[in-house]
Amino acid sequence: MNQTHHNFDQETKGWVDLIHPREPRPELTTQIDTKWLVIGAGYTGLSCARRLAELNPTEKIVLLEAREVGQSASGRNSGYAVAHSHFSGGYQKNQLEHYQRIDRINQTGLTSLKSIIEANQIDCDYKDAGIYHMAADKNSSDECDQFVDYLQKRKIEHMELSKDQIKLELGTCWYQKGVKVKKGALVQPAKLVFGLADSLPNNVELYENTPVMKLTRGVINTIQTPKSSVKADNVIMACNYEPLANGKHKQRVVGVTLSGSITRVLNQDEVDLLGTESSWGILSLHTGGATVRLTEDKRISIRNTAEYNNYGLLNDNQLKSRQVIHRQAFNNRFPELSHVNFEHLYSGVEGVTANKTNIFKRLSNNFYYAGCYNGSGITKGTAFGLAMADYAYGNDEKLVHDCLSIEKAKWLPPKPILDLGAWYVTKQRFKGVGRDR
Repeated sequence: MNQTHHNFDQETKGWVDLIHPREPRPELTTQIDTKWLVIGAGYTGLSCARRLAELNPTEKIVLLEAREVGQSASGRNSGYAVAHSHFSGGYQKNQLEHYQRIDRINQTGLTSLKSIIEANQIDCDYKDAGIYHMAADKNSSDECDQFVDYLQKRKIEHMELSKDQIKLELGTCWYQKGVKVKKGALVQPAKLVFGLADSLPNNVELYENTPVMKLTRGVINTIQTPKSSVKADNVIMACNYEPLANGKHKQRVVGVTLSGSITRVLNQDEVDLLGTESSWGILSLHTGGATVRLTEDKRISIRNTAEYNNYGLLNDNQLKSRQVIHRQAFNNRFPELSHVNFEHLYSGVEGVTANKTNIFKRLSNNFYYAGCYNGSGITKGTAFGLAMADYAYGNDEKLVHDCLSIEKAKWLPPKPILDLGAWYVTKQRFKGVGRDR
């Protein structure tokens, strides 16, 4: 497997702009041998390495990150740690086992994160107060009714919201209706991933700015990086959409690029216009709708573009044009705050499968891959990391069975058909989005 087609960009825009810089761990420059190698220090890789260290307290666990921690999806997402996923189209009785399985995975991840945050006193603006799902247009309003029916049938604790209630709590008149799922948390994603990386067990060796350029599989796997090589008995790939694009395995993941803007800190008079909730997070009930947050430090973030950009971040000119869309969406929701400027503009790439499932598999006796969360990787990625460590170690855990039972990702055609298909499918994501964008 060759990774030379990736440039492993080092752009640091995003949520990391809002916090104090972190001193990265050194690049790997020596040849090492290890029993366990994890590739990718996002939520999945960090969770997997931590669990492997617990299972193998006398063994060295090596964790490689191509960039610096927080520069990829784990530090660029919008910070939603969901407990209950939203399934488009409403409740289907024959899918109950699937719904329950996904809930167990999400909640295992959420419980694990909360425990680690508390044990290590990680300051990540963690707020376990539920998540809002909102509808601004006819299509999403119909979806809201279906989601409420789903929540009622599943007996999931929630609160329906009228337009007036939304105005009272969040300070916006833009949405027609909504529902708050009472279980779920919000975090500052860069703070969280920094804290997870800096509180790893002592037997985990984390190397940053160390991309895997070539990997040769065998009884002993050989990994080549720019300045070193690693021989590993077992390899776990936790690098989302990047790992298999040039490998011999069929392509099942595509990278979709999203963009967002974050305002300056609001003053108290401006905060007073935003309702009774001190901080909150909105997920749109349309798949192409805007994700909007009022953060703990009183900024508003908005993310509402998604496109196929050949797995890459957007350049400065592309970002500036997308911010026009962010600006309009912001002004629609908060006309009284239209004078508030954006301070930060960023893009990020999420891994997506054709059938919106995840990947959790053993590729050979000592080679594993977990990833692709379709935009909901904080809790699910954490749980997949835990499960993959137990699976590779040989533990027979319920979580492992849940992850193995996830629907298999569909095969994707090779380039250039892949490029055309990914562009079209991503474009279709915004069909009928209307006021929800």
